[in-house]
Amino acid sequence: MDVEKLLERCRRGDGLAWEALVRTYQSSVYAVTRYYLRDPEEARDVAQDVFVRLYERLDSFGGGDTFKAWLLRMARNACIDRLRRLKARPPAADISVEDARLSSGDDPEQNAETEARARLLRRAVADLSARHREVLLLKEIQGLKLEEVAKLLELPLGTVKSRSNRARLELAATLRKLDPSFGAGTP
Repeated sequence: MDVEKLLERCRRGDGLAWEALVRTYQSSVYAVTRYYLRDPEEARDVAQDVFVRLYERLDSFGGGDTFKAWLLRMARNACIDRLRRLKARPPAADISVEDARLSSGDDPEQNAETEARARLLRRAVADLSARHREVLLLKEIQGLKLEEVAKLLELPLGTVKSRSNRARLELAATLRKLDPSFGAGTP
């Protein structure tokens, strides 16, 4: 469904439209809050607060930005506010595979292989610098465009492009270091 139409229905008080909007974006908002806050319960609380703020500010989204980028910026800012209140730092590890919803088949051998690769990927992502992890999360996992990431992080587009490229190179090098067979003979 078109986000603009859904937002308009929400502004008119359509409860079903609000439910559809929340269901569409709740996993993305939770992934961002989980990345910053690390604690699943804290992340759920902040994600819920984000949707309360969204409901109160439905009229303030004027288009221009994509809705998803605007919403994720709201989630990021809410996390930063919460971290300031808690006087904590952003996490040293990325979101868990369970939260990223990696799919696996019914084959136990395939499940074990998928889980082993996921653990390897989590370790490699955890070894990335915080700057690279953040860009990787927003661009590759959340699917934002580079321009949206730049605006969300309040950085020049060239800086985001550079960080994105370096993050991918650093991730590949780390994966090869952790598992020399990584990338060898796989598509």
